Amino acid sequence: MQESRLNHSGNFRYFDVIMALFVAVLLISNLASTKILSLWMFTFDGGTILFPLSYIFGDILTEVYGYQRSRKVIWTGFGAALLMSLVLWVVQELPPAADWGNQEAYESLLGFVPRIVLASLVAYFAGAFSNAFMMSKLKIKTKGRFLWVRTIGSTLVGEGIDTAIFCMIAFYGILPNELLVSIIISNYIFKSGVEILFTPLTYRIVGFLKKRENVDVYDTGISYNPFGYFVKE
Repeated sequence: MQESRLNHSGNFRYFDVIMALFVAVLLISNLASTKILSLWMFTFDGGTILFPLSYIFGDILTEVYGYQRSRKVIWTGFGAALLMSLVLWVVQELPPAADWGNQEAYESLLGFVPRIVLASLVAYFAGAFSNAFMMSKLKIKTKGRFLWVRTIGSTLVGEGIDTAIFCMIAFYGILPNELLVSIIISNYIFKSGVEILFTPLTYRIVGFLKKRENVDVYDTGISYNPFGYFVKE
């Protein structure tokens, strides 16, 4: 792996902060997605309001710290989402107190729904790694220029995969096809639009981190195996 302005200590001041924010955005988005919203001409789940930030954080992580460190963050988020789902399911199955009458409300909003959990995890895995892969490859291809091409291009791919997989696994056969298509299109347009609008801020954050962390990674000669975090490459 080639890095310009390499931080030889490998100790980064802001990496853990960004990873924490990434995981927080992911978990909050999953909880908020239990409500379907209708705003203006768009119909989407509530998590869509915040979820695009996870892709912005993902872009920043890959651009500054490289694919391999971004992969670590993606798996951390995956583990946190899985743990949250399991805990919510255990709490649902435990008997409620005799004077607590909100079991049905809990199950309705936070209950363990296998299809939703499966959809969320599979979509997140495929979308996040696709986004990181595209960011990394495009950086090498453009020789570090045209950051906006990388952030927007990778998001169009990652968000498209994420949105399509989640909606099809979670809602196909449950929602009317017309509504399902509307949700997919609305989610995709909204998420991609947020990425475009936040491009100037992404530029500022990336510039700040590269200067303060003294690192700028070019992922040459690395393995893009998403499972490489768990095996010796």
